[in-house]
Amino acid sequence: MTSVLNDIHVLEIGSDLGAWCGKLLADMGATVTKIEPLSGDPMRSYAPFYKDIPNKNSSLYFWHYNTNKRSVTLDLEMEEGRELFRRLISKADVVIDSLPPGQLTNYDLGYTSLSKINSAIILASLSPFGQSLPYSDNQATALNALAFGGSAWSCGYDDHSLPPIRGPLQGYQTASHFAYMSALTALLHRGVSGEGQFIDVSMTAASNVSTEAATYSWLVAQKTVQRQTGRHASVSPSGETQQLCADGRYANTGVPPRFPHEYKALYEWLKSLGLEDRLPEAVFLEMGAEWEGPFDLSLIGQDDAITAIFGAGRAALQLIASSVSAQDFFLGCQGVGLSVGPVNSPEEAFEDEHFKARGFHVQVDHDEIERTITYPGAPYRFEKTPWSIYRRAPTLNEHNDEVLAELDP
Repeated sequence: MTSVLNDIHVLEIGSDLGAWCGKLLADMGATVTKIEPLSGDPMRSYAPFYKDIPNKNSSLYFWHYNTNKRSVTLDLEMEEGRELFRRLISKADVVIDSLPPGQLTNYDLGYTSLSKINSAIILASLSPFGQSLPYSDNQATALNALAFGGSAWSCGYDDHSLPPIRGPLQGYQTASHFAYMSALTALLHRGVSGEGQFIDVSMTAASNVSTEAATYSWLVAQKTVQRQTGRHASVSPSGETQQLCADGRYANTGVPPRFPHEYKALYEWLKSLGLEDRLPEAVFLEMGAEWEGPFDLSLIGQDDAITAIFGAGRAALQLIASSVSAQDFFLGCQGVGLSVGPVNSPEEAFEDEHFKARGFHVQVDHDEIERTITYPGAPYRFEKTPWSIYRRAPTLNEHNDEVLAELDP
């Protein structure tokens, strides 16, 4: 089978801000050539290192973000290096640029110049604030972008005397995902029009549009969401969802029972564990099991019966969780149709039988160290256009001769 991007040639230049975008394209079959300075991409110096021995070819961080790519070193400070880059542009489809705003233009390699060489070229530039003023020249890390864009506001704890936390979104990856989607869209447009285009991706804007309902709650209702422990930030506080289990691990229950059959199943599970006598509110579980139709959650706090039934559901989940392991709680809840997930560490998630069954463990041959390394796989499967990691990350300037030999004389 052939990957959908097999005929697409991509040049990636800049920092780790755009590395994930390049990897997404490469793992779907595009030929991605990473343009590095003579000293190598700074990512090569990021810990941890294979066997804890630092060198430019042993960074595990670099390995992960650069599978399937080729490495070419060019000195863009010199005209010879810039001319080689122009020759590469003549055969390229997409450029992923995460250099500081304006740097390519200062090299006379901005979109206007590149499009004169190749009118079909697509240039996607990623930067902290975008390419336009007033903030285009400002510096920002991924953490700064998540804070400035508003994502961090929604992440943290019920106790608002504690500051917000970073949250699950990674600024560089979020911006790269938007760059990836934008590049694919531009390729579709080019397929119809024959035209290339310039794409300006702002990491802080990408952070802002990834804040669920936070921005829109303000725009539509002028209301500010508040962060909550282990659950969605919301204008109105919601009940706790994280449950401490008997083995000291946590599980997130999401939304408690909302339908009569769920209350019936929960009550039967409670009885099977011999816990019904420890829950004074058990009578309300029975009431919930006999309720006609779904519950109107908007009446919680207003209707006494609905409030009591809903509270009994939460109390039952808390009691069961405190009596079993997180994994047993997860399996038991799923068994009765309740949406629950254990709060897994990265290694617990990666080693879960479900991830293994989906083929999420991918073996990659590292011939340079004469061993095979396990990598995380893809979150999607394609029947016709498969994703794959077919090559390890490149060593520094590994493909100079190969790539330069492909250029027209």
